[in-house]
Amino acid sequence: MKFVIALLSLSVFLSPASHADTLTPNVSKGQIETVQPFKSNYVKDRFLTVWLPPGYNKQSQYDVLYMHDGRMLFDANTTWNKQEWRVDEVAGELIEQGKVRPFIVVGIPNAVENRHSEFFPQQPFERFPAAKQQALYQIEKFADHPLFASKVYSDNYSLFLVNEVIPYIEANYPVNKGASHRYLGGSSMGGLISWYTLLNHPDQFAGAINMSTHWPGTFNAEDDVFPVFKQYIAANLHKLSNQKVYFDYGDSTLDAMYPELQKQIDKIFIEQQYPKNQWQSLYFPGADHTENAWAKRLHIPLMFMFGDKEQSKKR
Repeated sequence: MKFVIALLSLSVFLSPASHADTLTPNVSKGQIETVQPFKSNYVKDRFLTVWLPPGYNKQSQYDVLYMHDGRMLFDANTTWNKQEWRVDEVAGELIEQGKVRPFIVVGIPNAVENRHSEFFPQQPFERFPAAKQQALYQIEKFADHPLFASKVYSDNYSLFLVNEVIPYIEANYPVNKGASHRYLGGSSMGGLISWYTLLNHPDQFAGAINMSTHWPGTFNAEDDVFPVFKQYIAANLHKLSNQKVYFDYGDSTLDAMYPELQKQIDKIFIEQQYPKNQWQSLYFPGADHTENAWAKRLHIPLMFMFGDKEQSKKR
């Protein structure tokens, strides 16, 4: 079946430019620090938004969640679509209630027009024949605006995280150092880059949150992208050992494309006997593809990643 996706369904998927770059988000719990400019040798320079949890103090040590699409996390007044993940409220409440160990969130803004090129898993893309790659590069998100504004460079984005963002955070904030204290998180295309970075740098992260992962890769489930993603995961899942992996999905708007595809990914985890307590795949009937929807269930992956307080003390 060919999917025709309404523009409304594509709101998060397209992620247009925003005036938010000039605004510091307000938070109701914790506090925000902005690192700007943040220079990079791998990707276009940008800024980082660092959320410090309630009760933050420099004498404590914190784990870190690195989240993609960082403009959309904290304050609907600074986002292009007036929605937010409510990260400060959700994470702050969990921390205050003692349901998770305290952690820092680093919001990394996407590359706006280059978002698709930055988040689309590069090695699977490069497995396509040249003609297929060229056909994908011709896709337009709307008239005269290509879906891929440049060649896919998600390997460089992953290196930007591993070689630049993480060292900066670990040098300038009181955080627990090492892979067992670092987590990735994102939705839609941010879900793709989260599992892809985890598989390619398993020695750098303890887990990945992949919400409403955009398994079709483009607008159309018939573009034959998903089988390449599936093959890549099947061939590389063995690289993970005790990392936690979280997937979820709805079935409304853009999420309507995901249920049958996610089941195939789940089958890989089951067939390869990935430890049952180390991964989750949850279905939310009626949930759509929006920040509001992710905010409603964000507490679930946060508790999955950061709720094992006793185990964290042994790491």
